[in-house]
Amino acid sequence: MNPTASRGAAAISAVKALRPLACAGLLMLASCAIGPSVLSPSPKPLPRAETGNYQAEPGREAALVADLRAAPPPAQPEISEGKSVTADEKRLRAQSYMHIGTSRFAATDTESHAKAERQGRNVGADRVIFYPAAAGDLVVAYYVRFKLPFGATFRDLRPAEMSELGTGGGVAIGSVVDESPASRANLLTGDIVLKCDDKAIIDRADFQTKLRAKAGHSVTLTIVRNGETIQRVVRLGAMAGAG
Repeated sequence: MNPTASRGAAAISAVKALRPLACAGLLMLASCAIGPSVLSPSPKPLPRAETGNYQAEPGREAALVADLRAAPPPAQPEISEGKSVTADEKRLRAQSYMHIGTSRFAATDTESHAKAERQGRNVGADRVIFYPAAAGDLVVAYYVRFKLPFGATFRDLRPAEMSELGTGGGVAIGSVVDESPASRANLLTGDIVLKCDDKAIIDRADFQTKLRAKAGHSVTLTIVRNGETIQRVVRLGAMAGAG
């Protein structure tokens, strides 16, 4: 394999290796949940020479991205040439940027850069990064900055759930973002959160307020899981832009 093809193959392999990050009721502190990036496992092979070849990362559907993003989509995403997929991922993860999807364009497609920019606008990307691939093809990664102080979706309890638990309030955990504070505290989908630092949770809005007040600190959550009451300590991230 010639050096160009080798470098291209390495770039593609690195993009495929990005791990999932990993919040509709989708509100983690008003669309919050701080944590590292949610990058997906190896994507399936992408179409090579056509518009619309965008492949979203698993769990990074448009509705979820809209609820988790730190700011409204920009009119024009920031465009850059990537040097190292792994290094770029690490750098962006530290800034709460999440990999939301990937495209690939054939070397013969003279409009690949323009198409990639349009795709970035279509998916509301904050960052669009180009990587040269084998035979001159172009691999493009799309990123959005998320707010992830908590890292899980949550909803109000249904009347039947409150009746069964004998409680007047609380929230149910929905999706948990990989590598987020909620994930590291071993919160699971279906957990019922009744208290935050020994203070009863009234509803989703109340839980949101309590989490906001403790952003950047640890909270102890009292939860019910499979009929058992347990506690989990969650080290919340700071709000995006704080400090």
